[in-house]
Amino acid sequence: MTALPPLREVIARHGLSASKALGQNFLLDEQLLARIAAVAGELDGRAVLEIGPGPGGLTRALLRAGARVTAIEMDRRCLPALAELGEAFPGQLRVVEGDALAMDHDALMGEPYAVVGNLPYNVGTALFTGWLGGEAWPRRWTGLTLMFQQEVAQRIVAAPDTSAYGRLAVLAQWRARPHLAMKVHRSAFTPPPKVMSAIVHVEPGPAPEGVSAAMLERLTAAAFGQRRKMLRQSLKGLPGGVEALEALGIDPQRRAETLSIDEFVGLARDLTG
Repeated sequence: MTALPPLREVIARHGLSASKALGQNFLLDEQLLARIAAVAGELDGRAVLEIGPGPGGLTRALLRAGARVTAIEMDRRCLPALAELGEAFPGQLRVVEGDALAMDHDALMGEPYAVVGNLPYNVGTALFTGWLGGEAWPRRWTGLTLMFQQEVAQRIVAAPDTSAYGRLAVLAQWRARPHLAMKVHRSAFTPPPKVMSAIVHVEPGPAPEGVSAAMLERLTAAAFGQRRKMLRQSLKGLPGGVEALEALGIDPQRRAETLSIDEFVGLARDLTG
């Protein structure tokens, strides 16, 4: 295993501090970082996309596990520390400067890849729904291992008829399999955020036939946009929405959070057709 200076020393030497504007919180516990990397499975020789590596704590764990890492970082202050890490693991690390939200990750990677990241809080959900969306399925990613605020993680894995269940759960579960892999205490971060965090691991599953992802996104946006209203009201603005309820025998007086994933898939299939 490559000997590296402690992360605190690297951060101090490069004068780094977590940027609130960029949603940064640094993880410095190397044992914890190794556990997070392990959630992604066997990484030796695998291509891994990491978003927001910061000073490279999680990046170290991924490289030590044998991964070939492409790290996207928009904070230029962190680039020298990442360059040093690349020198310590020759040929294993490629750093791309820029905004991950604005990039085509499949094109960037050019091969099947795992996504692992302590996502910046302010863009985590947008990145996640981007990986889950699109008509082509399965995508090039083979798994997502991502850090979220615990509240967001619970929304991703939520079951119907629970307070956390909503649009994010449907988009995450209709053709993928997310599970809550581990919780991370706020004290593990520098600086500590105000909330707890959790790691979600997602594997792609089979896509239901005859369902447009774009239609499911429109359906869930309408259904959960006014979640306290009955479906006959919330789907009124979606052409064919109320008729689809009737065709599938779904009581229009129900609310969106009571519908199962399969019921949403059935509605989206009817509307796609």
